[in-house]
Amino acid sequence: MSVRDLIPWNRTTPAPAPASLSNEAASPFLTLHREMNRLFDDVFSGFGSLPGLADRTLGWPKVELVEENGALRVSAELPGLDEADVELLIADGVLTLKGEKRAETTDAARGYTERSYGRFERAIALPIPVAEDKAEATFRNGVLTVTLPRAAEAPERRRRIAINGSAAPAAKH
Repeated sequence: MSVRDLIPWNRTTPAPAPASLSNEAASPFLTLHREMNRLFDDVFSGFGSLPGLADRTLGWPKVELVEENGALRVSAELPGLDEADVELLIADGVLTLKGEKRAETTDAARGYTERSYGRFERAIALPIPVAEDKAEATFRNGVLTVTLPRAAEAPERRRRIAINGSAAPAAKH
């Protein structure tokens, strides 16, 4: 086997033609090796963007925040779930959505799936102070909508920190 056979070629950059086609046809291991390289190239070709994985784990469920009429409205898309599958918590200016999407069939009966199942949790830092005790939530057609009225007395959420301009004096020798 030549060194060239160890290089993981991908579909956009085809591998150089083998020196002899009869040697390749005679070696099922070489064919297996090339197919495995192609498989890894296909899996990791979009690794930089992670379109499916990132959507599911880093930002799911997808949410929308809108401030209107003195309240903050948070909407989350939760297709395939019921209100009993979702839990809402609010504390210290953070709204947390928790839940679990359960599979409808057993793994033995499932032949192929692109659907996702399992637990999820999404913490959303609220951009304005809200009256946590007056929060309301509705769930209709797979969309959870949480209405959070703005707090009457908005505590100052930021504080200016003084910067000392003088550096510590240098040690004398």
